[in-house]
Amino acid sequence: KPTLPRQAEPSARKPDLSVIEGGPDRDITDHAEEGSDTALALSQMKRLEPSFSVNEFIQGARAAYEMILMGFERGDLAEIKPFLSEEVYETFAQVVEDREAQGLTIEAEFLGVRETSLVEAELLDGNIAEISIRFVGELISAVRDNAGEIIEGNPNSPKKQRDVWTFARTMGTDDPNWQLVATGG
Repeated sequence: KPTLPRQAEPSARKPDLSVIEGGPDRDITDHAEEGSDTALALSQMKRLEPSFSVNEFIQGARAAYEMILMGFERGDLAEIKPFLSEEVYETFAQVVEDREAQGLTIEAEFLGVRETSLVEAELLDGNIAEISIRFVGELISAVRDNAGEIIEGNPNSPKKQRDVWTFARTMGTDDPNWQLVATGG
């Protein structure tokens, strides 16, 4: 009978963590490269709040994008204020005031989000999560002056809107709402 190589004693073997932990977390690796700073930050967020789901966050961010974008376009900030940081709200309010002072009106119709992707995630001060999402939306938008003349956009032609928005939330708290803390292109 052939001799089989002797197995090391179980205590001498290194544990295979991927088997013990069930392998990579697909909820994270579907959106961030395994081992990246973003993946590590998402993993820390899940440790602080086990019910946190990256997929659910992205779906919620997608819905928030449309709601916030259209609230801003219509100049109706009251309904979206709870979802904006104070700084973002102040910036949005100033733009809306400036438009009104110039007599400008915006006609906008949201056609949908064509692309959503996670750009970056960070955990600040141990429990403040910040997640940046890239959106490519499509909308029809036209800006009219007080005489009703179109000065920007086209009411008959859709345009792509590309944005990177950063949402933040203190993990492990009772407040489930994320706030928009930064916008960019």
